[in-house]
Amino acid sequence: MLISGIQKLTLLDFPGKTACTIFCYGCNFLCPFCHNALLVTEKAEEFISEEEIFSFLKKRQGILDGVCVTGGEPTLQKDLKDFLKRIKDMGFAVKLDTNGYRPDLLGELIDEGLCDYVAMDVKNTPEKYSLTVGKAIDTDKILRSISILKEGKIPCEFRTTVVREFHTEEDIKEIARLLKGGVPFFLQQFKDSGNLISDGLSAYSAEEMASLTEKAREIIPGTRLRES
Repeated sequence: MLISGIQKLTLLDFPGKTACTIFCYGCNFLCPFCHNALLVTEKAEEFISEEEIFSFLKKRQGILDGVCVTGGEPTLQKDLKDFLKRIKDMGFAVKLDTNGYRPDLLGELIDEGLCDYVAMDVKNTPEKYSLTVGKAIDTDKILRSISILKEGKIPCEFRTTVVREFHTEEDIKEIARLLKGGVPFFLQQFKDSGNLISDGLSAYSAEEMASLTEKAREIIPGTRLRES
């Protein structure tokens, strides 16, 4: 596992649980609006060892409920299964954040009980996916991951970070139509962290985001707006 960082406490990342968040290095996308760009574009020279992570978790047994594993893109890590199993064996619940580009592995992690919650970033409509993620991709893989999560085997969510330069109102409605089926859907307002892959991006206003959320809610009741 290539681990670049850890947030030792979060009350927001794992619904209903107190947790820590582990940041994995590397990603197979180059989303211009990525707010963790250093995990994608910069060559890392130092990593946090797995033993340091598990030493920390041992001290948090009985204090934390869960562990969020995010990135970058965690499913690129070759030791991910073993890593998650060790976390589960310590009694923690696991939340996985993913871009959905490795559907076979995602399905295995769910079927083998190595995840308790999955949050999948849905970047855009299939037609605009490659533009939005900064490289040519096979959107069938995204659609397969969406289908896996819509099976409802474990709690999960879909979320879309809305960027003015990439998303129109019709895009949001099309994404909602694609995702409709019982899984919660969240819109996130883009924020410039100062650490993006590309410059020149902007956010919709709070009022515009509220309107986009209402449009999505007409298709997926319960769609919510969340700060990214």
